[in-house]
Amino acid sequence: MKRSGLKVMTRLVSLVKPLTGRMILAILMGVAGHICAASITILGVMAVLQLLGFSGWTSLTVLFVIMGLAGLLRGLLRYAEQASNHYIAFKLLALIRDKVFAALRKLAPAKLEGREKGDLIAVITSDIELLEVFYAHTVSPIAIACIFSVLMTAFIGSYHVELGLIAALAYLVVGVVMPIMISKLSGSRGLEFRKKSGELSGFVLDSLRGLDETIQYGGGKARLEEMKDRSIQLANEDEGLKRRAGYGSAVVNAILIGFDLMILFAGAALYAQGKVQFDGVLVPMAALMSSFGPVMALANLGSTLQYTFAAGNRVLDILDEVPVVQEVSGQEEVAFEGAQTKNLSFSYDSQEILSDLSLEIPKGKVVGIVGRSGSGKSTLLKLFMRFWEADKGEVLLSGRNVNTINTDNLRDMESFVTQETHLFKDTILNNLKIAKENATLEEVMDACKKASVHEFIMKLPREYDTDVGELGDTLSGGERQRIGLARAFLHNAPFMLLDEPTSNLDSLNEAVILKSLHQQHDDKTVVLVSHRASTMGIADQVYSVENGRIS
Repeated sequence: MKRSGLKVMTRLVSLVKPLTGRMILAILMGVAGHICAASITILGVMAVLQLLGFSGWTSLTVLFVIMGLAGLLRGLLRYAEQASNHYIAFKLLALIRDKVFAALRKLAPAKLEGREKGDLIAVITSDIELLEVFYAHTVSPIAIACIFSVLMTAFIGSYHVELGLIAALAYLVVGVVMPIMISKLSGSRGLEFRKKSGELSGFVLDSLRGLDETIQYGGGKARLEEMKDRSIQLANEDEGLKRRAGYGSAVVNAILIGFDLMILFAGAALYAQGKVQFDGVLVPMAALMSSFGPVMALANLGSTLQYTFAAGNRVLDILDEVPVVQEVSGQEEVAFEGAQTKNLSFSYDSQEILSDLSLEIPKGKVVGIVGRSGSGKSTLLKLFMRFWEADKGEVLLSGRNVNTINTDNLRDMESFVTQETHLFKDTILNNLKIAKENATLEEVMDACKKASVHEFIMKLPREYDTDVGELGDTLSGGERQRIGLARAFLHNAPFMLLDEPTSNLDSLNEAVILKSLHQQHDDKTVVLVSHRASTMGIADQVYSVENGRIS
């Protein structure tokens, strides 16, 4: 979704609310700091005028003392302002990351299936990091520039109203008109740059994961060429944005010189007409020339904010995306007493997967589901987990529609083992404890024995403290699958949903696991999806699903 820069800015500013007090403090210190900086030049001109014989409002000694104090305060106030702004920025980045992770958790798994993981990583890392520019170098600088410009306009206008109008026009053109023009000239190139940056991240991540296959089939050269092409496209986008930034900077500097000359000529004309004294020419000119710092910062933002607004737009896309399934809370807790579907129909977009499917899963039974790939077996298990909601019909647990059961309650009642087990870059023990955070080592070992993986783990150099590597790459597919099953046993839910749980296992390990499932026959209800006839040997009842229907 493409939002205007103003809308993105408004949304990002709204997040500052918890830190409003510190933001106001940063703005006040920034204004005071710029007043100190400008006063050094202005007081210096006044001192020179006194040396030339013109009268002044105070002595030279007092002027030099004030200039010295202003210089000292300028440094202290600048440091305090920047420290406050960066404190706000990094606090807010942490807050935004927390919000993004919370949003992703709600979107998963339905809205994240098919999304490029590299692009998501780019949003969570570099896009959010770019917002530091907005919070540390944009929000308070805009307020500082507005307040400071008003004060300087009043000061310059105190010599003559025409000079004040010239100053106001200069601040308006440099601080408002130019940033808007530069931003419009850049168009949507900032968004395109962030999009291509995310796509490149996804491509690199995909290439690293598929490195073995690339080497095996000699696809390295083609992959490298595509990576090079994508990098060149990204560099071209960046070059275009920076070229426009350079043009904008040159135009702004030319405008500044123009306004400096304008106030000089206007002051000279007023002096010739006797409307101002000689100090009414030099002091306003010095004041204007020394006061462009805050509005110049805004002018430079016109190009740099293209990156920031593009990044903010991508972050807001995640925060605003509506989950397929909303979490349920506040309902009466349910104990598991069996499951069933009634006239269940479900489609992915326009592709029908399940059609008018009804089946009964009695408590304490092992129910097998067989069928060809793509017949809807895995989808059925995901609907029991409520990863999606049914298009028609009902999915029931203990006689209650899963849409009305508290999400936490539903997760406690179910254990789901998918065809692919994801392992985090951590120890085996910590990967297992995802299923039960406070589990004892004895409970973990018992679960691993049921999954026929305990003996394997004990042979490793560090046993349960062995690191599995990224994505569990140090383990075989069968070993990862058995750890996934151990998680399910450790979770100890009354309703187990197993999707091809022994597909990567040999006959011996399969037999151990099936025996464990059979031994828990009385206090566990199991739905077992498999192509293997041997796996179905422990099932009390077997359903065959073909084209989304029970046959």
